[in-house]
Amino acid sequence: MSTIEEIKHAAETLSVAEREELLAWLLDVDDEWDRRMAKDATAGKLDFLVEQARTALREDTLRDWPTSRS
Repeated sequence: MSTIEEIKHAAETLSVAEREELLAWLLDVDDEWDRRMAKDATAGKLDFLVEQARTALREDTLRDWPTSRS
């Protein structure tokens, strides 16, 4: 299983319980990413994103987050 399409196909064959187990595992994998994001946010490395959002809000150009095209 080397491609995302193969993984998606395999996931479709799982039972509800197996999908829940897979989701729990994926969320655990994401924990490291979350820790890095929290560290960067605390260090001020993401402050520019807040400023961009505030500017877009002031200029009335703020848009909704794009939805997935599955």
